[in-house]
Amino acid sequence: MGNAHPTKIMPKTPRIKIPQSVRKYVYQRDNYQCQSCGKTKQETKLNIDHIIPLATGGSNDISNLQTLCSQCNQVKKHHFDSRFKRRYQ
Repeated sequence: MGNAHPTKIMPKTPRIKIPQSVRKYVYQRDNYQCQSCGKTKQETKLNIDHIIPLATGGSNDISNLQTLCSQCNQVKKHHFDSRFKRRYQ
């Protein structure tokens, strides 16, 4: 008996260097604040993160980018975590 509902595997999206202008826009849009814990750039190092990881088919589109602090980004890694949701369409 085969699996009636095979798992659909999304192709991995190639990683590109996020342009500085896009990084600045995302930081400004997110008020220079981690979208998970709320820490600001004055409190911690901030990173640009792919909400849906590239490894699972997420895109490099600006709507799939968010600001996370280093600690939250490390916890998330490449796994999808329900705390990290796409907020921008």
